[in-house]
Amino acid sequence: MFLRRLRDVPLVLLAVLLLLPVLSVAASWLDWNAASGQILREMAATVLPGYVVTSVVLCLAVAVGVAVVGSATAAAVTLFDFPGRRVFEWALLLPLAMPAYVVAYAYTDFLQFSGPFQSWVRGQFGLQGRVFPEVRNLPGAAWVFIFTLYPYVYLLVRAALAERAAHLMEAARLLGAPLARRIGRVAFPLARPAVAAGMALALMETLADFGVASYFGIQTFSAGIYKAWLAMDNRIAAAQLATMLLVVVALLLGLELRAQRRLRFAAGTRAGGAEALPVPLRGGQRWVAWAVCGLPVLLGFVLPVAFMLRPLLADWSVLPWDRFLAWSFNSLRLGAISAALAVAAALLLAFQLRRSPNALTRGVAQLAGLGYAVPGAVLVVGLLLPVGWLQRTWPQSGAGYWMTATMLGIVWAYLVRFVSVALQSVQSGYARIPASLDDSARMLGAGGMSLLARVHWPLLKRSAAAAGLLVFVDVMKELPATLVLRPFDSDTLAVVAYQLARDERLGEAALPSLALVLVGLVPVILLSRTLRSAR
Repeated sequence: MFLRRLRDVPLVLLAVLLLLPVLSVAASWLDWNAASGQILREMAATVLPGYVVTSVVLCLAVAVGVAVVGSATAAAVTLFDFPGRRVFEWALLLPLAMPAYVVAYAYTDFLQFSGPFQSWVRGQFGLQGRVFPEVRNLPGAAWVFIFTLYPYVYLLVRAALAERAAHLMEAARLLGAPLARRIGRVAFPLARPAVAAGMALALMETLADFGVASYFGIQTFSAGIYKAWLAMDNRIAAAQLATMLLVVVALLLGLELRAQRRLRFAAGTRAGGAEALPVPLRGGQRWVAWAVCGLPVLLGFVLPVAFMLRPLLADWSVLPWDRFLAWSFNSLRLGAISAALAVAAALLLAFQLRRSPNALTRGVAQLAGLGYAVPGAVLVVGLLLPVGWLQRTWPQSGAGYWMTATMLGIVWAYLVRFVSVALQSVQSGYARIPASLDDSARMLGAGGMSLLARVHWPLLKRSAAAAGLLVFVDVMKELPATLVLRPFDSDTLAVVAYQLARDERLGEAALPSLALVLVGLVPVILLSRTLRSAR
């Protein structure tokens, strides 16, 4: 019994590591007094209504946009056949490589009053003043989020239509239903849970965003949390805003999990038959399919990359190449350390789940799964609150130094957010290892950690490598937590891109932004290859 409890100590420590930021945010309400009540009343009378209205309007616009774009593109490449369909199947994933704040910088640089587009129009037609609407506003932010986040809906709807709609579409055809009715009455009702799940994921990313909201001057909850903490120096207000945001994200996560469960109600195997093949398109129908599939790729990937390449190709000499190497090294170092620790934690947890799936291991696994849904702004508040309390209670501890002047705080935040990414990949690898192999290994004397090292690890190397790569890319693109918790003089590519864009040095911001896009292309390529092999 003692050995079993000792074996659970790493899991308990991992649970504390993942749960402390969320608990500290929730515990801020225990620090309630007259001053806290006054702060909340002032927020309710001033900034809180604006945060709520802006966030709700932005979420509604993004939800409708990603649902329409994601569903239309998924239906086009799944249900119909036209020249270029195979290319669009993977090209529609490319916006996943684009951080939303990078797309915001690219469009602003090209379309602003002094940008090349408006300057060319004024020069060609002799116009004066602004000839294109301002893009740094709420509709512009919705535009950016729609064309960077629609792949969440596209992926899930594509899988739902490919795996579940074929045989039912064939049955509807045999009953005499025309194509339009089969799509409207059979295909899309089956894809509704996938649309809901994809929308929930996109909305969680929207609410967690800080880069676009801050750069466009939009008063969302994430921007308000940073303003309350850094500009107003009010930790109670920041914690209360973080709690409100966390509640909304928890509701969205529940919606996503419910939709994912509903996705399992139909058979996951494909049925043969003529209707299982995509319907060929001819004439004008092809042009419609090309437009439906091509515009999202153009607006979400091709144009932003072209806009960022323009200043690079115009004058390479003005770019900060010497500092770029330092920024890249900092990003690579943080990404490598966080990826290694996240994969180690995921291996430990997945191994314990396989060996003894008790309540403790299942609970820690669920906590790890929730971490990715916690916005970076909430993580910052959740980590700095207990540090501030410990620093006031025990000044000699140096807690503030260790959390803000070293990599400890930022790596902790990365682990809370991205252990779930590594865990999903490692668990998928474990699913391919039969349980009978464990029994055979134990009969031959391989038990405990020896089982993991000598039997499981050789079979999990590819899954662990994929997990490390995904965490590495996510860490490279992470902005909110990195912006506050990074050590002094340790700027990363994401932070530098944000700071240069905020200072209106968008030409210089193109270099680190393009580096982030190139890094983000790696998991997109792997995902595309996985989908092709699965087909």
